[in-house]
Amino acid sequence: MGAGCVRFTPVLCLSLLSGFAQQPETFNRRINLNVAVADRSGNPVTGLEQSDFALLDNKHPQKILSFQAVQGIRTSSPPVEGVVVVDEVNTRFTNVSYARIQVDKFLRANDGKLPYPMSIAVFTDAGIAAGNAASRDGNTLAAALDSKQAGLRYVNRDQGVYGAGDRLGMSLMALSQLANREAARPGRKLIFWVSPGWPILTGPNIQLDGKDRLNVFRNVVDMSRLLLNGDITLFSIDPLGGNDAGQARTYYYEDFVKGVKRQDQVQMGNLALQVLAIQSGGQVFDSDNDVAGEIAKAVADASAYYVLTFDTEPGDGPNEYHEIQVKLDRKGLKVHTRTGYYAQP
Repeated sequence: MGAGCVRFTPVLCLSLLSGFAQQPETFNRRINLNVAVADRSGNPVTGLEQSDFALLDNKHPQKILSFQAVQGIRTSSPPVEGVVVVDEVNTRFTNVSYARIQVDKFLRANDGKLPYPMSIAVFTDAGIAAGNAASRDGNTLAAALDSKQAGLRYVNRDQGVYGAGDRLGMSLMALSQLANREAARPGRKLIFWVSPGWPILTGPNIQLDGKDRLNVFRNVVDMSRLLLNGDITLFSIDPLGGNDAGQARTYYYEDFVKGVKRQDQVQMGNLALQVLAIQSGGQVFDSDNDVAGEIAKAVADASAYYVLTFDTEPGDGPNEYHEIQVKLDRKGLKVHTRTGYYAQP
C-alpha cells in the first residue's frame, strides 16, 4: 500500500493511503449479507424466516439464494470474533481514563465471560497495537489492557486544522491495518471502535480539487470493499457520553451517510468513523455515559442475526455504487445491514 497526499485550500497536506485494500483480480458478485433485526427497545429479534425478507439492489428485487438464522456462537461457523479498540488519539487525554474504565467494566462483567472470542487493540500516536489472541476470558483481556498505560501524545485536538489532518490520516491508516488483519481471518468480525470519531474535515474553508476528489473517492471505494470482503462490521462508540449530547458536531456525520455515487460528490466526511460504521451494517452509540452498556449492546448485534446470500448486479462502469435495501413484512422492526457496495462491469 502506498501513500498519497490530499491538499486542501488553504495549504494543508494530509497523508492518506492510495488504497486501503489489495483488490481481487476479479469482482466477487456473490455477497453474504449480515442482517441484524431489532424491536423498538433495541432487542434482537429471532424466529424470522426467509419469506419475511425482501432484498433490493438499486431498488431492483433480488432473489435470496440462501438464508441462515444465526442464534448464538454455536450456530455460526466459523465463529464470530470481536475487537475492542481504545482510541487514545481522537479522545482527549482527560477522557481516555474514563474510556479505559468503561472498557474494563464491560470486559469484567458476567465474571469476565464474553459471548464470543474477543481481543483488545489500543490506538496511540505510535499506531495501532493489537493485543493477544482472541479470548472469551474478559478478565485476562482487562488485565492486558491495564498493563498498557496511556502514553504521551504528540498530535492532539488543540493543534487546529493541521493536527486534525494528522489525526485523520493516522486514524484511517490504523483502521485499514486492523481491518486487513481481521479480513485475513475466517468468519464474521466485529470492530468496536471506542472513540468520538476522527476529524471530518469538511466545510466551506476546506476545498478539494479534482485530483483530491479522485484520491478520496478511491479511498472510499477501497474501504467499502475491504470491510465487505473481510466480512467486517464496524461500530462507533463515543466515550464522551453526555458531554457530546446535543452537540451539532456529534450528528454532523449524518450528512455523509448516503453512499457516494460519483467522484465529484465526495467529501472527507464520507470517510468519517460513524459513516463507515453505518455503511458496514454497524451502529453509532453516543450521548450515553454508560459506555460499558453501549459496548454490550453493540456486542449483542452478533447474538442473533440473519445471513442472506444474493448475486449482485454488474455495474455499467468501474466503481458503480449500488444501494442495498432489506425490507421486512412486519412493522415496528428495525434492520441494520450493509447499505451498499461498489460494482464492477
